[in-house]
Amino acid sequence: MRTDLTSLLFPTPAREFRGQRWVNIGLRCVHLVGMAGVAGGFLFDLAPTQWSAYWYLTLASGIGLSLLYIWSSMVWLFELKGLTILIKLLLLFFGSLVEDARVAVFIVLVVLSGVVAHAPGQIRSWRWLEKPANTD
Repeated sequence: MRTDLTSLLFPTPAREFRGQRWVNIGLRCVHLVGMAGVAGGFLFDLAPTQWSAYWYLTLASGIGLSLLYIWSSMVWLFELKGLTILIKLLLLFFGSLVEDARVAVFIVLVVLSGVVAHAPGQIRSWRWLEKPANTD
C-alpha cells in the first residue's frame, strides 16, 4: 500500500502532459502581469480597488503553478523551490497583518523569487526534507 501511494505522489519520472511546458510559461506570464499590477498598488499606495484585480490574477496563477508542480510530483514541496513558495505565503500573510511592512515585504518577495528562480538547478532542487522512500 505504501509503495502504491508513494509511487502515486512521487512518480519517477515526474508526470508530464503534452503542452505542459507552454501551460507553465503561460501561467508564469500571467503571474508576472499580476505582480506588476500589485507592485503599482503597493509601491504607490493606491486604493485596493485600483489593483485588486491584479492581486486575484497573481493569486490564481500562483495557485495554478503550484498545482501543476504538485501534480507532476509532490517532491517539489520538499525542494527549495517549493519551500520558497511556503515562505512567500507566510510573508504575504505577515504583510497583510502589518500594513506598514507591506512595501518591504513585497520587495523581499520579488528578490526571493528572483534569486530562487534564477539559481542553478542544483540549488533550486535542494531538498530540505527527503521524500518518503519506496518500500519495495
